[in-house]
Amino acid sequence: MAQTIRTIQPGELAAWFEAFSSAFYIWHNDPHALAVSRRDTIEIDRVVGAFEDDLIVGTFRSFGSQLTLPGGARVPVNAVSGVTVRPTHRRRGTLSSMIADDLARAVARGDTASVLISAEWPIYGRFGYGPATWHARWTLRVRAAKFRVEPSGSLATLDPLAARKVLPGIYEAYAAGQPGELARTENRWDVDLGLIELPGRPRWRGQVVIHRNDAGEPDGYARYHGEENWEDGIPDNVMVLDELHGVGLAAEIDLWRFLAEVDLTATIRADTRREREPLPWFLTDARAARVTGLSDMLWVRVLDVERVFRERRYDRDGAIAIEVIDEPDGPDGTPGPAAGRYRLIVRDGAGTCRRTEESADVSIDVRALGAAILGGTRLVDATRAGGATEHRAGALAEADLLFRTADAPWCSTFF
Repeated sequence: MAQTIRTIQPGELAAWFEAFSSAFYIWHNDPHALAVSRRDTIEIDRVVGAFEDDLIVGTFRSFGSQLTLPGGARVPVNAVSGVTVRPTHRRRGTLSSMIADDLARAVARGDTASVLISAEWPIYGRFGYGPATWHARWTLRVRAAKFRVEPSGSLATLDPLAARKVLPGIYEAYAAGQPGELARTENRWDVDLGLIELPGRPRWRGQVVIHRNDAGEPDGYARYHGEENWEDGIPDNVMVLDELHGVGLAAEIDLWRFLAEVDLTATIRADTRREREPLPWFLTDARAARVTGLSDMLWVRVLDVERVFRERRYDRDGAIAIEVIDEPDGPDGTPGPAAGRYRLIVRDGAGTCRRTEESADVSIDVRALGAAILGGTRLVDATRAGGATEHRAGALAEADLLFRTADAPWCSTFF
């Protein structure tokens, strides 16, 4: 049966959530309660359904955000979420049709890229997305964690209502300087601080601490909660670090120190941190902090190559002609929006870029470009199994060096 891809009407939101829940059965959602709770915060004109007659067989939604590039520029991106196909309607091209529809909308809006967090690795590479940031689980054994530097500034615990007024500003100041990070919607703070509860999800219950610099200005915060373990009467409790951000490194390390000194704690588990944390280098015994897991996080699909090349900063200078291979998404054979040849020239860390008719030094697939564009995935790694063709010896290595950054990007924002 033919399918129609369109934005839903407000009255169809409960049916949309019912279709969504058929795929994400692991969350026990009441679609009608979800529709009531989300109708004032969801961007209804960006909530899409794949319809067979009146039945929604696929769901897709997006929202606008800002992505921080290397160097601190923030560009508009299309953030994708809520992607499902009913188990009864798989393998019929539903996902392909919804993604083609969404990418066309994103290009029309002028978004520089589309971003998402992939539930499964194999899905989104075929639509031009590449894994651009990575996150690690860190475990800190606090009884072995002694710090090499003295504290600075001051710390204070806040109740959720007070934290709601302060945390968004701290986060924005941090995110503006963190490549790979995304702007957050206002309504998510109410959920993150447990001020509201989404149907089907447990309300967050925990503690909030903020850091103030020597001038008394808030410049960092941590949210955390606990898991009890009192075997044999010994407090081996686990502190689960929901997030910790500092505008500067001093605030970040002070917050780690505070958490490590909270009574009754044996271990701190932080699930969404950088792969390379500064923390171990501030400990007298760096083995107290260990990476215990690593995974991909933010996937990027570049739409406006020229703008992204111009807006980001580079750690080294160079010049190269790159052909981006962006295979057709639809039956009409039209190449994707990133397709073309581009001349990138970098001087003093700033790039200029224009389309060109000259011969390319190297051709790379759009998914490899998305993986490498923030500097968190090496281009030579993203193309090891294919996706790059050198037309001049050494050009792939040159492009790899241009895109690499000294500090890896990091995205801590699930959506």
